[in-house]
Amino acid sequence: MKIYSVGGAVRDELLGLPVADRDYVVIGATPEQMVALGYKPVGKDFPVFLHPQTHEEYALARTERKTARGYHGFAFHAAPDVTLEQDLARRDLTINAIAKAEDGTLIDPYHGAADIQARVLRHVSEAFAEDPVRILRLARFAARFASLGFTIADETLQLMRGMVANGEADALVAERVWQELSRGLMEAKPSRLFETLRGCGALARVLPEVDALWGVPQTAAHHPEVDTGVHVMMVVDYAASQHYALDVRFAALTHDLGKGTTPREEWPRHIAHEERSVGLVAALCERLRVPAECRDLALVMAKQHGNIHRAAELRPATIVQILQSADAFRKPERFAHLLQACESDARGRLGFGDRPYPQAERMAVALKAAAAVDAGAIAKQHSEPTRIKEAIHQARVAAVRVALREPE
Repeated sequence: MKIYSVGGAVRDELLGLPVADRDYVVIGATPEQMVALGYKPVGKDFPVFLHPQTHEEYALARTERKTARGYHGFAFHAAPDVTLEQDLARRDLTINAIAKAEDGTLIDPYHGAADIQARVLRHVSEAFAEDPVRILRLARFAARFASLGFTIADETLQLMRGMVANGEADALVAERVWQELSRGLMEAKPSRLFETLRGCGALARVLPEVDALWGVPQTAAHHPEVDTGVHVMMVVDYAASQHYALDVRFAALTHDLGKGTTPREEWPRHIAHEERSVGLVAALCERLRVPAECRDLALVMAKQHGNIHRAAELRPATIVQILQSADAFRKPERFAHLLQACESDARGRLGFGDRPYPQAERMAVALKAAAAVDAGAIAKQHSEPTRIKEAIHQARVAAVRVALREPE
């Protein structure tokens, strides 16, 4: 029995990056032997075990064979006679197909170390085309390593285009799309993920609402970058540069979906695109089974970002209506994330990256003032529910007017 460190840990060590998790492959062992040594079995589809002390994952060497379309269409074979080279051959990219022996020796049959040096993302074998999830994974790695100058090998890009053309990408299931999309959004350069998917045609299959934004012009005075797709990528990257949470980054990605449905004769204006965006966001979130936290912020962002951008010219009564509509009194933390997404939208434009965004501070001050109103005390002063609601609203408007130093 021989044990090798494999995958991301070996890759990241060669890149000089910190290693978070280590995975191991075990050659020449049976499940019974692993259990006898104290390892805990956890794998469902193939034998994976947790180390009795470190709890790190140890997988028996295996091969895989394509049996049907999609992510689940594989038959696995794990046995003591499977070699290390055979196990590495089933991996997606050469940079992930390097093993390290216990004495530190590298086993690199597919020249992953050379591709790390050359900063190239390249598939290990034609078997890459058997698993559509690998398109998403490669796009995520492109986003992760964008700052290191990684590019995609031409032959790999061609292979991905072929997978899209033959319908393999259509077999992607919602859970895996969201899993890879959410992880990609949390990388330092999320735009690289979407640009990679667009470059091979996969974006139109998995996120057609986002893909439709490229080539749609906006008014140059407000959007010097003009192209809506380019703008949305700048917004997402700005949110990433500020280390904002996933829900903020997802809201940044989806806030302008309605512009992709604006009739051409109305370009470059996009009247009522917010309302159209809400419907598109709702449909996208249902299709991909997006978690409620991300879905809810994206919906509020799609509806309210235009209003918040105009905060400086809004009357206190209108501001209170926006706070109420955004459920800011019950969910102030989500409203804070909404302001972060709006700031990202404002600054994710060509030449706008360092411009002040006082709207966020104005809305935050307004919420603090309005939330300080004692609704319970006001309710005790009135008997009719409709009168209570109006009195609370008027008290909040008055509090906001004072806080913002607005005239009567």
